[in-house]
Amino acid sequence: MANHKSALKRIRNSETKRLRNKYQHKTTRNAIKKLREADKKEAEALFPSVVSMIDRLAKRNIIHDNKAANLKSKLAKHVAAL
Repeated sequence: MANHKSALKRIRNSETKRLRNKYQHKTTRNAIKKLREADKKEAEALFPSVVSMIDRLAKRNIIHDNKAANLKSKLAKHVAAL
């Protein structure tokens, strides 16, 4: 266990951030699944919001920039093919 006040605070902050990141990542994954299962009209409506969510995760280093780019590319291809 931590001995310093600052270390205890760091543990609290890290846990809070971990839970927030986990929530945002899971929400984005669910949105991606929903987009993949949607028909063309619904998928085109969802696409900008899902891309925005992916960009936000990459900006905050929750996912890697290249992973974000790959996800966006695959989703764009998927929507165009519908």
